[in-house]
Parts: sequence; C-alpha cells; structure tokens
Amino acid sequence: MAELATILVDILLPVFIIMGIGFVLEKKFQLDLNTLAKLNIYFVVPGFIFVKLYETEFAPGRFLTVIGFIGLYVLLLFLLTKLWNALRGLDAAKGTTVSNSVIFFNSGNYGVPVNDLVFKGDPFAMSIQVVVLTMQNILTFSYGIFALQSIHIGKWRAIAGYFKMPVLYALLAGILLNAGNVDVPSFLWVPSNYIADAMIAIALLMLGAQVAKIEWTMNFSSVYMSLLLRLVIGPMLALGMIFVFGLEGTTAQALFIASAMPTAVNSAVIAQEYDNYPEFAAQIVLLSTIFSAVTVTLVIYFSRIIF
Repeated sequence: MAELATILVDILLPVFIIMGIGFVLEKKFQLDLNTLAKLNIYFVVPGFIFVKLYETEFAPGRFLTVIGFIGLYVLLLFLLTKLWNALRGLDAAKGTTVSNSVIFFNSGNYGVPVNDLVFKGDPFAMSIQVVVLTMQNILTFSYGIFALQSIHIGKWRAIAGYFKMPVLYALLAGILLNAGNVDVPSFLWVPSNYIADAMIAIALLMLGAQVAKIEWTMNFSSVYMSLLLRLVIGPMLALGMIFVFGLEGTTAQALFIASAMPTAVNSAVIAQEYDNYPEFAAQIVLLSTIFSAVTVTLVIYFSRIIF
C-alpha cells in the first residue's frame, strides 16, 4: 500500500494536475487543439528527442539487446491488435488509432519517473529506460505518423511527408553528434534544453484539453480492449519474452516494468494533428493512465519477486 501511495503522489498526481489545468483552460477559453498539436510535433518533441539522444551513453551490447526486445515486443502487440481490429470489423482509421494506443506507451513522462523511483536513480536501469524511450519516439514519429497519413493521402505521399518532419532530423542529429563526441555550442544547447523541458507540460496540457472535449458514450468496447492489451496482455507478453530470451537481473526487471506503462500521450497528439478520432484517442490515454495506477504497481511488485 505504501508503494501504491508513493506512485500515486509522486508520479500520477503531477500528471493529473497538468491535465487538469488543460481541462480548465479548454472549458474557459476553447483552445485551438490543432495549433497545440503542431507546436508539440514540430517544436518541442524534436528538441526533446535531440537532447535525450545526445545526452545518453549507450553500451553497444545493451543497446542492441533492448532494441531487439522492444522491436519484437511492439511487433507482437501490433499483430495482436490487428487481429482484434479484424474480428471487430473496425475501419482502417479507427483501427489505426487502436493499434497506436497499444504499441505506443508512455515511456517518457511516466516511464522515466517510475524507473527512477523503483531503481533509486541507478544509471544502468535508467540507460535501459532511455533506450526504450528512444525506440518509442522513433516508432511514434515514423510509423505512427505514416500509418495515420497513409489512410488519407496514400502510402507514397505519407512517406514523402515524413521527410519534411523535423523529428527525423532531430533523431539523426542527436545520434550522430553523440556517436562523434561532438560538443554542442552553449548558444544551441541551452535553448535545446529549454525546448525539451517544455515537452511534457505541453503534451499533458493538450491531453487535458482533449479530454474536456470528449463526448462520453456507453460504447466503450474498443477502449476496454485497448486497455486490456496495453496494461495486462502487454506486460504478460513481455514477461514471456524475458524468460524465452533468458534475460535476468536489472535488465529483465527494467524491461518488464517498462512494458507496463500506459498509452503514450503522443498517440493522442498525433491523432489530433491528423484528425483521426482524436477524442477516442484522448479517452484511451486518460483511462489507461488512471487504471495504470493499479497495474503498474502490481508489475513492480511481481518484478521484485520474480527477478
């Protein structure tokens, strides 16, 4: 119970405070959510990704292990979600939003604090979480955007459109400058950090505003299945993979906990940007975050017993 209370107070409460501010501002001022989405995707997310990739020290073996694990984990979740979408007969647009809500999880503003809390600032455990965060950002702002755009403008135009996204060049710059040990001048590094620091606040503010626009209905079947896949089946799948690959210790524990994170805020951000069931996406993020208070605590508990 004490651990649950700590997670609620130290991690979830700050998240909900910012979301609550967004909710109130939307009700009072009717914010332009499309502008907020563009601000997030074209300004703060590139800065955040560049800073995190540039700062992180990657051990090659650990880096490849985590990349392989997360890549396969996301692929298996994607296939499970596709099967569910087909059984439910969901249209391509809504099915894509459901898929994104399952395969993109909140490894940043939720996963990083949880990792820091559980492992008490252990740099080895945090380096694993940063690799997971990097993989998720790459997937979200490559496949995630491509999948939404291809529904409306076709696959080839979607691919061409991705090369206009600043996220791609922020990824490349962060990786190349990190690998080459290139010093970033302070007049570039200082504003980059200011931009990166704004990412979580703007994303959560926007999520709160999206939630304020939600029209609640009684047909939640797609939402509930998304929650089940993300919060329950996802960690169980990760645990099975950990045993199959023979992972152990901190690596196994960190990956297991990372797999339990709720749906990423950015899945709602890109749904808003490309007008693809944005209220549905925001609803999934909200409920996923609420229910994760229970599921994440249980995963942390079992991770300490198993590993």
